[in-house]
Amino acid sequence: MKGTTIPGSRRGAEGARGDAPAKRWGIDLFIEDGAYTTLAAAVTILVVLALLFTSVTAVWSMARAGDVQVGADTAALAGANVVSSYYTAATVVDASIASLGFAGLIVSGAGMVALLIPGARLASGSIRKVGTQILKARNAFAKSASGGLQALERALPFLAGANGVRICAAQSTEDVSYIGAALPIPSTSASEFPALEGNQVDTDALEEASDELEEASEALEEAHEKTSEAKEDAWRADCGRAGHNMQERAASLTSLTATENPDYASSATWRPQVGLDRARAYYRWRRDNESPKGTDAEAKADSAARSAFYRFACDELAGARIVDGGDRVSSTVPLLPRNTAEVKRTRLYTDAAWPSTAELGGLTIHYAADCPGATGAAGRNVSLKDADTGGVRECDVCKFGVGDVGRVPQASTSINNGFEYHLREFTLALNDYVDCRNDEIEAEREAEGEADDAGGVFEQAIDLLAAKRPRIVPPGRYGCIGVAVSSDIESPEALAAGFSEQADLGVRGAVSAAALATDRATISNNVLSSFFSSLESRSSGGVVEFLVGSVMDLWGVLLVGYGNLADGLSSVTNGILSGIDGLGAGPIAQGLGDAITGAVETLGLEPVDMSLHKPVLTDTSNVLSHAGAEGLGSVQELVRRVPLTSTDPEEILKGIGYNIGEVVHQAEFTIAEIPLPTGESIPLTVNVGDLAGALGGGG
Repeated sequence: MKGTTIPGSRRGAEGARGDAPAKRWGIDLFIEDGAYTTLAAAVTILVVLALLFTSVTAVWSMARAGDVQVGADTAALAGANVVSSYYTAATVVDASIASLGFAGLIVSGAGMVALLIPGARLASGSIRKVGTQILKARNAFAKSASGGLQALERALPFLAGANGVRICAAQSTEDVSYIGAALPIPSTSASEFPALEGNQVDTDALEEASDELEEASEALEEAHEKTSEAKEDAWRADCGRAGHNMQERAASLTSLTATENPDYASSATWRPQVGLDRARAYYRWRRDNESPKGTDAEAKADSAARSAFYRFACDELAGARIVDGGDRVSSTVPLLPRNTAEVKRTRLYTDAAWPSTAELGGLTIHYAADCPGATGAAGRNVSLKDADTGGVRECDVCKFGVGDVGRVPQASTSINNGFEYHLREFTLALNDYVDCRNDEIEAEREAEGEADDAGGVFEQAIDLLAAKRPRIVPPGRYGCIGVAVSSDIESPEALAAGFSEQADLGVRGAVSAAALATDRATISNNVLSSFFSSLESRSSGGVVEFLVGSVMDLWGVLLVGYGNLADGLSSVTNGILSGIDGLGAGPIAQGLGDAITGAVETLGLEPVDMSLHKPVLTDTSNVLSHAGAEGLGSVQELVRRVPLTSTDPEEILKGIGYNIGEVVHQAEFTIAEIPLPTGESIPLTVNVGDLAGALGGGG
């Protein structure tokens, strides 16, 4: 290498031409004496311009490429929004059906209980009619809603996909168009609506049970009225009549204490036993305090007759019983004889209770052994019958016989200033009361049986409503895949210059995914509040104002409290039945009310998830992992399948290879109509032309 020179070097120049300066080559063209040359500056400017124009074109290209991702994102969110709206619609439908059914049953049950309460019976017919109307409305609503929801679920893949097509196309500009769709994963439904499909409340059975209960209740009320009248008659005779009655007569004719001779202001607190005890006390006092009103034989004979009658009355009443065993009432209180004829039918007439003497005319009866006419030897005891039939003769002095004893009750029984007059009235009324009360007990048994049957029908109906809760598992439950492609596009001419060529991006594609995230339900943030808020914002009042504002209405309370329906049912049931009890419910009404309350409280209803479902973007793998049965393939395949020449959602979805289910062509259709107690209704409609709005909106 010795002697070799580098072209352009100073040494080389000197070797060739001696000491003369050499020609400059290489780096010296750009740098001379530590400074840039003019050529270096010119080249630098050219390079910067080329890089600038190229970078601007690259940035533009990247921005346009990112736009198609936005289209895929919006398509995925648009499809998931349709599925979210379906969750709202399905929950509202189930809430309406469940709350209508339970409301109708509670009202019907309250009407049954009211049948057994005299103070509420007149209103029970209207109550039961309202309950039946609500149940029939529930049945009709459930039937129509079942078909509507199933039709909506079959169309849901198409509706969600079409909404994705529409929203994706809305991203298009004058320079570029976007074609895309949303693919709900999966495309099939697993929802179950047993309460909607076959569980119809048997209103005929409820009406039949109510009618039979009404007949039994009317018979019971009639029997009760008769019993009450008979008891009041007995009370009046004993102490309830103004003026003369047993209590007043006993107070006038004896010195009984207030404890022995009590007074009662009402038949409600009075018992028949009071009258019997008063009569016993009265005759004991009369027996123990009887004395002749004069000194002659006739006065003494009258006193003996009274004593005999009082002793007889004491003995008869001592063995009398008034027994109310609950299942039957009996009375052995006797009717005391009221005249001589009736005395002859008692042991007063047949008992050998009177002394006799052997007189010249034969064996003679006397009122007592010390009768002035008893001059002969003492004979056997004889009866009044012996004297009446001629077996013994009447005393010429005392003239004692059966007529003397018969006159004792005859006088006081014939006029109202006698105790026996009111005692007889009491005894007859008591006998009537016993018969009526036994009839009432039998009517109570009939009513209890019908109440048990009615409670059984109610329990069957409410068990039917609570047997199975809906399972809302629609297409798209795992999320939606959003697919979008754009038309080709060239960069603006302004970006084209000698330093860069005009960019042609060609067709671009993107894939996205959206899933439904649950927003924890609160009192003001849940499916129902969201639904009715949307109705309220689009309504001028009327039925919506009634429904949302009248939370005191039974159906409104149950509907608003649908998330925790078990507590709501127990609360309103107890509230209604306790109000009816305040009208004077008897044991049968209380028993039926307890049966209804118990049936409600033991339902065991699980709280309903009222959380809102809100679309959020997610990784495509989270959704595609559930798409095994859809046959969608890879992400690249999805993008390649999007047809570039069609804007028809049906063609786009079929082109991608997605099972779109039923295609909906009409502008809108109604899922069902929520009936209101006012007779009006709220329609639940799907507006296919405006799928971005809430599917539950209607009216």
